[in-house]
Amino acid sequence: MPEIDVLASDRYRLLIDAITDYAIYMLDPTGIIVSWNPGAERFKGYRTDEIIGQHFSRFYTEEDRAVDLPSRALDIARCEGRFENEGWRVRKDGCRFWAHVIIDAVVDTDTGDLVGFAKITRDLTERKQAELELQTAREALYQSQKMESLGQLTGGVAHDFNNLLNAVIGSLELLRKEQPPERRERLIENALAAARRGVVLTQRMLAFARKQELKAVAVDIYQLVAGMDDLMRRSLGPSIEIESAFPVGLSPALADPHQLELAILNLVVNARDAMPDGGRISINARNAAQSEVAAAGLKKPGYVQITVVDQGTGMDANTLVKASEPFFTTKGIGKGTGLGLSMVSGMAEQLDGRLELNSAPGQGTKATIWLPVAGQTREAGGVAGAAVFEPAPVKPLKVLAVDDDALVLLNTAALLEDLGHTVVGAHSAQEALRKLEEEPAFELLITDHAMPHITGSQLIEDVLKRWPTMPVIIASGYAELPTDTSSRFVRLAKPFGQAQLRLAIADALRRH
Repeated sequence: MPEIDVLASDRYRLLIDAITDYAIYMLDPTGIIVSWNPGAERFKGYRTDEIIGQHFSRFYTEEDRAVDLPSRALDIARCEGRFENEGWRVRKDGCRFWAHVIIDAVVDTDTGDLVGFAKITRDLTERKQAELELQTAREALYQSQKMESLGQLTGGVAHDFNNLLNAVIGSLELLRKEQPPERRERLIENALAAARRGVVLTQRMLAFARKQELKAVAVDIYQLVAGMDDLMRRSLGPSIEIESAFPVGLSPALADPHQLELAILNLVVNARDAMPDGGRISINARNAAQSEVAAAGLKKPGYVQITVVDQGTGMDANTLVKASEPFFTTKGIGKGTGLGLSMVSGMAEQLDGRLELNSAPGQGTKATIWLPVAGQTREAGGVAGAAVFEPAPVKPLKVLAVDDDALVLLNTAALLEDLGHTVVGAHSAQEALRKLEEEPAFELLITDHAMPHITGSQLIEDVLKRWPTMPVIIASGYAELPTDTSSRFVRLAKPFGQAQLRLAIADALRRH
């Protein structure tokens, strides 16, 4: 029997010594190295006579030793029977390698005492390097795609805005000359129409970027779509048939009704364009099942699905992937901005929802907007279709208007003065504070938000601390404004006209 044990031991030693792809060695209970194999010597660099009797922590990086990882590894192996992880280790020459490490506790089967630890290390540096190179390549590809999208975005914006500016500038230059009354009115309307198209374009861009201000309320989808019926039929033409179906018990959706109308109109116009010979468009809505919401990974517990289905040409897989990208269009030059679907997607995502597209060549397209059920989050209140607040006439006020853009400040002051108010302008928050200290008789503050050094929201915070009864309006083209004090001031979305400004003034005065 002793001869058999010696033979088995020798064969085991031969086996361990034959393995050169793994470092296999023993540690005593304190972590001292008591055996060594050729695999360990090959990629760690230490000969047997150099390493026996040394602590295994010498293979760890300084960062790992600083957090006592070697001791914690032994503690885990001692308590749980095994420790396993991957990380950087150090060779004899000081260079690092990526290692997969296993430490198994070795226990005396008779006494149950800990004898030591069996440690197995594999050098995975090549695999790690390949992963890092792949990650670098992916990041480079992402940056390339991002720059390509940015190029499409800026090129598309420049093209569309140049067209609009051409109409505005041309009309205004002609208005500087003497014109017959009818032609003068046409030129004014032409300039205003171009400017309004610019507003729509910026709203679509902000929707894509999820930075537009959404006035989310509880929306009855059936009533909203029914109210759009005439508009859609006029927009789509006689060759398109529209059908809709809405179940009893459909939950109200949380949405901005105006933006949702634009989103649905975008989808049905896309559907019409996919059916040049005419066809049927189906608009449906239903409450999503809990299992569907869970599978979709959405944030809220309940959702309403609004679907627009056409019988058109459909899209192949490559087109479907790009369909929601900004300025991607299949309609040809001058026939589409490529912002329609990106606007719909951006609006839905800003409300914690989603746009889903399903299509195949020759099988039409199904577009589904997921919107949260109203009542699960803070809402602005009310249901779409409620009466619009009509302000009572406002007495003339002394107004402090603040904007770092001189052109915008001049325009705002002109609108206010035309409403009968006295206006004092300031080109910065610092100047505004000085004027408030010098002239405490101001009855209203209207300020831009995006200003250097001190933003409009920071200015408002300071003003309301020192003059807490001051009615305040903040004007911005972005949705990202502080919400903690939002009830103390009125938001006015840029660009605004005199009607919107008049409503904002009345609202600000009503709050104080």
